[in-house]
Formats: sequence, structure tokens, C-alpha cells
Amino acid sequence: MTEPQIYVSFPGTAREALTFYAEVFGGELSLHSYEDFGRNDGPADAIAHGVLHGVVALSGSDAAEGERSLRFEGIMLSLLGTADPAVLHEWFDKLSDGGTIVDPLAPKPWGASDGQVIDRHGLHWLIGYEPQP
Repeated sequence: MTEPQIYVSFPGTAREALTFYAEVFGGELSLHSYEDFGRNDGPADAIAHGVLHGVVALSGSDAAEGERSLRFEGIMLSLLGTADPAVLHEWFDKLSDGGTIVDPLAPKPWGASDGQVIDRHGLHWLIGYEPQP
């Protein structure tokens, strides 16, 4: 099944951000600079294309001169039920480091546990799970 993949245009922080996500989620990270791709519309060491392959896949680059970078409004990246509860709590805690907890990851009145965090790079995450039988 084909699924959309998130591709983020960062404001010059792609290397830092994608490395952070690799530390949070694990996986294999590949980064390619503007110089690697023969681009001259930004700093040679800026990221022209980066990909995190793993349990959570994420791609991105540094915005070129004149391009818009990350503007995240009205959208969340959902990790509902994508891993065991202990792993989801670990991800939530790591994403919270330097970020803003919008709603703590905790049991909710409808029986599930979920929470929201905006990480230090501006991505808004919804993380949660159904009760264990």
C-alpha cells in the first residue's frame, strides 16, 4: 500500500532536526548536502535531501533561498497505536525534550491514552494507544 511520506522543508536546521528524529525513533539516516547535489542556491553544507528510514519514516531538506520553510498549522503527525505503549511513552518523552507538551500522554475519559507534543523543531505529534486487554 502506498502511503504519503512527510517531507519537511526546514529553515536551515535539517541536519539537526533529522539527526534528532533518528535519535528519537532509531532507523537509518542518510543526508545529502547542496554540494553533493551540485546546487548553488544555498550554503554548500545545507541539506538538499535527507531521509530517515525506519519504524518512523521522515524526509526533509533545508529550504533554498527564497523558499518557504516549515509552517505547521492545523496538522499533526499521528503515531496512534504504532508501537507498544512503553515505546510510545519513550518517543513522547524524547520529543518533549526542548519542545512543548500540548496535552500529556495519559489515559483519557474515552478509555484510550494519548497526548500531543510540539517538538523543538516545530512538528506537532499525536501519540497514543488503546488500553491493553
